[in-house]
Amino acid sequence: MDEREFDDFYSASFQRITGQVYAMIGSRDEAQECVQEAFVRAWAHRRRLDRAEHPEAWVRTTAYRLAVSRWRRTVRGRRPADRAVGPAYESAAPSEAHVALVAALKLLPEAQRQALVLHHIADLPVHDVAREVGVPEGTIKARLSRGRTALAALLADEEGLRHA
Repeated sequence: MDEREFDDFYSASFQRITGQVYAMIGSRDEAQECVQEAFVRAWAHRRRLDRAEHPEAWVRTTAYRLAVSRWRRTVRGRRPADRAVGPAYESAAPSEAHVALVAALKLLPEAQRQALVLHHIADLPVHDVAREVGVPEGTIKARLSRGRTALAALLADEEGLRHA
């Protein structure tokens, strides 16, 4: 993959992957940083990326793993958040529905959240989600079913609270 092809790949997929990782981890700033780092690693390993069947999945998986590693380091170190750094500027405020969805996704178990995001937001078929996560298709189907049920209940509760 030459520089132009990589730039095209980055331009075509950065926002989509960032949105997917954001939905999995619940922090837009963290998602953007992890996706940027994943693309840096992809550039460094572009020969491996050339051989990858799904380069976008490689970047998404790398970004997700970076986010998990950062979270683990933070939890282990019990480091407080840096108060000197304010929230990132976003061009448009997210809708109420978007905020409710992200909040509800945060409450789901990690495996269900990951399956839902990869299948419904990343628009991957079940067999691709199973391959990316490294579990059987039946496990992904169960996670999707349980996740959708839990998400529906959480969003229904949110809707009920808003109209109360």
